[in-house]
Amino acid sequence: MNKIESQSGVAVIQQDIKRNGSMNNMKNAKTQSAVLRALVYIAAFLTFGVLICLIAYILIKGIPNLSLDLFSLEYTSENVSLFPAMINTIIMTFLSLIIAVPLGVFSAIYLVEYAKRGNKVVGLVRITAETLSGIPSIVYGLFGFLLFVTSFGWGYSLLAGSFTLVIMILPVILRTTEEALKAVPDSFREGSFGLGAGKLRTVFRIVLPSAVPGILSGVVLSVGRIVGETAALIYTAGTVAQIPDNLLGSGRTLAVHMYALWSEGLNSEQSYATAVILLITVVLLNALSSVLAKKITAK
Repeated sequence: MNKIESQSGVAVIQQDIKRNGSMNNMKNAKTQSAVLRALVYIAAFLTFGVLICLIAYILIKGIPNLSLDLFSLEYTSENVSLFPAMINTIIMTFLSLIIAVPLGVFSAIYLVEYAKRGNKVVGLVRITAETLSGIPSIVYGLFGFLLFVTSFGWGYSLLAGSFTLVIMILPVILRTTEEALKAVPDSFREGSFGLGAGKLRTVFRIVLPSAVPGILSGVVLSVGRIVGETAALIYTAGTVAQIPDNLLGSGRTLAVHMYALWSEGLNSEQSYATAVILLITVVLLNALSSVLAKKITAK
């Protein structure tokens, strides 16, 4: 009897120990969860706060300096008009996207849908794309100057600047499209093949439409980099503050225009106003991309 009682007592003690251990684990898990939640909230608050401070600073400094003279058709030293720079920005943005988006999307389609898994060439392409994403923009500018401006004989022009921007944003579009295609479930492909569709029809009618939101996110990131680029365009597109007659003419973008006004030190107030227009341009281009993405997805 004593042995039985002792064994039952040991069992009860073990159960109490396990119960206390599980309760401690639950308390530790709740504490860790609370700490992580607090860190996430703090990070989100700081990020949002910095964004709001930047936007508020630009608007407060820039809106009072907006005037009709800044939107004159021609730039002069008196009005320092930003209208030519805004038109050049829009032209270079659309020209760069027209070239870079098809190249990036089709390259990603080949890497994901057609290339064999484990292919060394595919791995080399991915490593190259990731490396190009981290190269400073001034390096792209020097490369564009040597290749497009000097070797091709295009001179300082919108065309040279656009092709330089294409090289800059191509890795972003390629990687985002590749990840978007990988995120499409294989069941979509298998269902299409089961219904008798071929590889090409499956890719362009099933897989690609499902990946459009991810692809558009890469396009939005590319638009932001195009509109905000300065160093690469100074060496390729030039700093002429006029709308060129053709793509082989030199012209500055809004970012370059803002940099030029600030560096001169004579029109710093107008540079703040240019920053406001630049911010509005980026928001409008991103909104346009979102609208297009919704329409394409709805179809």
